[in-house]
Amino acid sequence: MIEIKQIQRRDYQKAQSFAVEGMHLNWYLDQTWALALYSKYVWYMELNRATRAYSAYVDGEFAGVLLADMKGETKRYRSIWRSILVKSFEILQWIAAGNGVGAYDHANREMLSAFCKNHHPDGEIVFLAADPACKMKGVGSALLSALEAEVHGKQIYLYTDNACTYQFYERRGFEKSEEREILIDLGHKKIPLTCFLYSKTV
Repeated sequence: MIEIKQIQRRDYQKAQSFAVEGMHLNWYLDQTWALALYSKYVWYMELNRATRAYSAYVDGEFAGVLLADMKGETKRYRSIWRSILVKSFEILQWIAAGNGVGAYDHANREMLSAFCKNHHPDGEIVFLAADPACKMKGVGSALLSALEAEVHGKQIYLYTDNACTYQFYERRGFEKSEEREILIDLGHKKIPLTCFLYSKTV
């Protein structure tokens, strides 16, 4: 049985580890310490943006999390120290990799601008990750269902790419609305990616 609850602070570190494999953050970084720092940055950045957070538990064990940013709602998880940490990492990231890291964000902004010419989305799923070691199937679907039950009739969107299991969203009724090809140039490594914007009215 999958139980959905509010996110607990004690589960933050596990959520970061889920992102490493689920979002393939190890495509970009090789060192363990750098990967741990980057996953913390991603988690804190999205947690700061979130107005809603859902956790999935299987037999009492934390198994997945979904963060969403819905228009007009209070960003309940924002904190000043997390904002400082995120900004500090962004500066270090720019120093280390230059403009190469901006290609992903630029593609996302470009896709959203094109999408919003004909749509007026009500919110965004900013983070969704499940425990890759969990034997119970359906954790991601249960988290999406929890959100959809509370935002019925609203249009939501999300960014993903071909490094992630974007087919999961298609099976859940999301439509691929925008697509961009990019090259992330990290100097020591060049990573071609296909970026997607998916959307759904729930």
